[in-house]
Order: sequence, then structure tokens, then C-alpha cells
Amino acid sequence: MPPPDRSRQLNLQQRSTLAGEAAAAAAEVETALVTPSDSVAAAFFDVDNTVMQGASIFHFARGLHRRDFFTTRDILGAAWKQAYFRMVGVEDPEHVAQARNSALSFIAGHTVTELQELGEEIFDEAMAHRIWPGTRALAQLHLDRGQRVWLVTAAPIEIATIIARRLGLTGAMGTVSEHVDGVYTGLLVGDMLHGPAKAEAIKALAAREGLDLAACSAYSDSFNDLPMLSLVGDPVAINPDARLRAHARAQGWRVRDYRTGRKAARAGLVVGAVTGAVSGSVAAAVALRRRR
Repeated sequence: MPPPDRSRQLNLQQRSTLAGEAAAAAAEVETALVTPSDSVAAAFFDVDNTVMQGASIFHFARGLHRRDFFTTRDILGAAWKQAYFRMVGVEDPEHVAQARNSALSFIAGHTVTELQELGEEIFDEAMAHRIWPGTRALAQLHLDRGQRVWLVTAAPIEIATIIARRLGLTGAMGTVSEHVDGVYTGLLVGDMLHGPAKAEAIKALAAREGLDLAACSAYSDSFNDLPMLSLVGDPVAINPDARLRAHARAQGWRVRDYRTGRKAARAGLVVGAVTGAVSGSVAAAVALRRRR
């Protein structure tokens, strides 16, 4: 029997705060990096469709699928169910709670070491070639100025850390899964690092590292990341969805789009429903199957 979900007793704000604090606490700093010459300014980058084309959790899930962690029916069924609710604008609270409580529980019983090793393999085979060169160049500009650069993503912290290390960034903050003695329990610490939780993570990290958020930059493709973008003095929309593009233009924020023509239009229509659905429900479907 799985352990009781302690996050059920927390409201949304409390879960966001807990998720943000956990992500900040778990954020790794590359000790090999030279001490930054600019100690108060930093840059924060969302990952999915900002640094990397597509959803990192989907690429990771596909890699696990190839390794027989779950079936094609599991992943497609969960993605469609979430996409339907998102597109019609009606969500069953019980379904949402189930998806949240089951998210990432497919790793229950697996070790942290195993997931890290698989993450390294899957990055090489499915993620490395999907990095947007333009966004990578923006991150490098901050590093060249002596500033630190963190990824901030709803993807598991283990995946986020691998991406950050491979790109030579300072570190990463992502969704934290509970583990005991190096073995995952299948529960999240708080909630997924999404929306308001990202802002909480950045505030906690800024307090720990002595950052001046007014001197910091943040980059994202999604209107859902408005809490994060609004925290800093230099918010930038990267490959933005329609709502973020409109908001960025109204506020005079910088906009960078590394997609072109039909590809950008198609992405704008489906990313919100499909990428979000996959990120929020791939693991939930796997969890249901493994419990059966």
C-alpha cells in the first residue's frame, strides 16, 4: 500500500511554496565554476520549448518506454485525457488531484542512481540535438558576464540537473520527488514546480545566494510562467505562446522566437494542450498501470 499523500492536506499556495523551497534546496551549484564576478545578477531559464524543443519529460518518458518501463497505451491514454480537459476548459477536481498525486510515481521503488544513469543516456539520445542554439547563446552571454544561470522547470530535478550540467550552466531547479535511503517513494515534495511554484523557488534561491532580483533576467515560452517572469527586472519571452507574446508586447519585454513560419504557428496551437498534458500526465498513467 502506498504511503499517505501528505500533500493532500496542503492547499495550493502551501504546495507551491513547499515545491519551490524544495527545488531551491535541491539546486546544485557546480563547484568547479569560478566565483561569479557579478554576484547579485543571475538568469533563470524555463526548459520546455525555451531551452529545448518540446517537453523534456516527454523525451524522458519516451526513453523509458523504449526500455519497457510502460506501454504505448499508457502514455497516449493519459496524454489524451489531460489534453481533452485542457482544451474544453473543464477539469474534474478529482481527476486533477489524482493526476497531481500520481505524477512521477512511476519511479517508485527505483533508486536515485538508476534514474540519474538513465537520464544521462536519454539526454544523449533524445535531448541534446533539441537544444535551441539561440537560447543556448543567450545563456552563454550571461555566463560571459560573470553571472550565474539556473534552469527552472517542472521536469524532475534529476533531469534538469543533467541538462544544466551538459550545457555548462550553474545549476537547476525542478520538481522534487521524495526518496528514502536513495529509493523513490512515488510522492512529490509539495507539488510540481509549475507556475507560482517557480516564483517561490527563485525567491528562495535569491535569498540563499544573495541575488538582487531587479538585476536578474528570466526566460520562458509560457504565459503560465508569468509569476517567474514578473519577479525579475529583465523578463524575456522565448518562442512565446499567444498570450505571453501579447503580454510581452504590451509590457515592452524583449521577445525572441527561434521557430519559423508554419512551425511556429503549429507550435502555438498545440503546445499548450499537448506539451502541458504530457508533462502533467505521462507519469500518472504509468503509476496507474504499475499499481494494477
